[in-house]
Amino acid sequence: MTPDIHGEKILILDFGSQYSQLIARRVREAHVYCEIHPFDLGMTAIRAFTPTGIILSGGPKSVYDQGAPAVAEELFDLGIPVLGICYGMQLMSRHFGGEVVPAGKREFGHAELLEAGVPGPLFDGFFVGGRSPVWMSHGDHVARVPAGFQVVASTANAPVCAIQNLQRRLYGVQFHPEVNHTPRGELLIDTFVRRICGCSGRWTPGQIIEDAINRIRTQVGKERVILGLSGGVDSSVAAALIHRAIGDQLTCVFVDNGLLRLGEGDQVMAAFAQNLGVTVIRVNAEERFLSALAGEADPEKKRKIIGGLFVEIFEEESKKIKDACWLAQGTIYPDVIESAGASSGKAHSIKSHHNVGGLPAHMKLKLLEPLRELFKDEVRAIGEELGLPHQMVWRHPFPGPGLGVRILGAVNKEYADILRLADAIYIQELYATGHYEKISQAFAVFLPVKSVGVMGDGRTYEYVIALRAVETKDFMTAGWYPLPYEDMARISNRIINEVKGVNRVVYDISSKPPATIEWE
Repeated sequence: MTPDIHGEKILILDFGSQYSQLIARRVREAHVYCEIHPFDLGMTAIRAFTPTGIILSGGPKSVYDQGAPAVAEELFDLGIPVLGICYGMQLMSRHFGGEVVPAGKREFGHAELLEAGVPGPLFDGFFVGGRSPVWMSHGDHVARVPAGFQVVASTANAPVCAIQNLQRRLYGVQFHPEVNHTPRGELLIDTFVRRICGCSGRWTPGQIIEDAINRIRTQVGKERVILGLSGGVDSSVAAALIHRAIGDQLTCVFVDNGLLRLGEGDQVMAAFAQNLGVTVIRVNAEERFLSALAGEADPEKKRKIIGGLFVEIFEEESKKIKDACWLAQGTIYPDVIESAGASSGKAHSIKSHHNVGGLPAHMKLKLLEPLRELFKDEVRAIGEELGLPHQMVWRHPFPGPGLGVRILGAVNKEYADILRLADAIYIQELYATGHYEKISQAFAVFLPVKSVGVMGDGRTYEYVIALRAVETKDFMTAGWYPLPYEDMARISNRIINEVKGVNRVVYDISSKPPATIEWE
């Protein structure tokens, strides 16, 4: 009998940390299911969730501020392990009578953690020679530990950097084990969820697939499903997973909106209709999308126009498919978290997401989202397990509105055709030089400005293409990729020589933050 993959689960209570999703990803990497919820989740909901363990995230506030975020006092009496990170440790300390004060010297960045010589399971293997590099980000610290707690580690500037109460199975760390800058942080989180919480590690690609197939079959029964196939990783994996579950009850609608990458339509049809035997209806809707977008320069309005038209087309196609009852989408967990945060007012909405928010009331299809619990790296892992081509599964992210948000300002066919070819040349060169798989995301951007150039003996006045390439582990922060000058030069020469209408290429060296990865 297959184990219940949700039977062991970690609850992450978010106090506004920029790293909360990283905590969740580290827990998932330990093959344990987890969910992120706001810090004010009530005790009724916490008990109903039946967590195996709880992690309290960091946050930007001070625990002594008026109205500072807190948790229900009964949380620490549930009798299950709790790990407090940064603000979470300070909150735990204050709750049990410890003292938290503004630090005389704040710590942001790298620090060296010093072992206090107090044995405890959380730190087994964490220290090497009594020391361990960690990443700090705090302005307050614990000045006096509560009764029943022991100090496990310190730094030169903070005498209390890790605490434990072994009897209650409560642990706190002032540093951030979830970030890559804490080299053995993954080990610490793995130790907490596997050894201290006792989780066996049921959250694996094979078991996720088996569980999803069973749930899809239970939800859908004998009814028919329509899925909007974009060619991106999420919708492709969703299509393969649903097809594995219900076979020809699935019909995919591939909308060619005129804003796709070069040759993408044919590639999608080959991968799914020809190789996997999935029923795919191809809708050529370029004119409809370009007409709807004509003259609109606002990025958010462009997203909504494109998303709204997708829904319209799905509705039209669903009427042609006898007994279609479900609309499937490739919504993934970060989409859900970010949209929930924006709608609750606890996070600032950077942009709307085309997959989240439900369907119009008049649309009679039920929503099927088999990837809703998964992070992108988990989606890729199950895509490969399902047998999708490696190049498709590991393709760089592509926004739902496609080239519509990589053409700055108003969109038209001329701009889309120029960008499509420039982007294809760029990606071809990244593959040829071995850079593609080292880069997290790369793409070209069309700038609707003209500059003076010289070609042969003639003066030109043509458009500008910007190239973007970033390195990131989590897409929450990102650094620009240092593409060698000789590769930049070759890519620039090819684009200018082969793409009519372009006489200048620039390279974006902005990090996130302050810039975003996409330009719109």
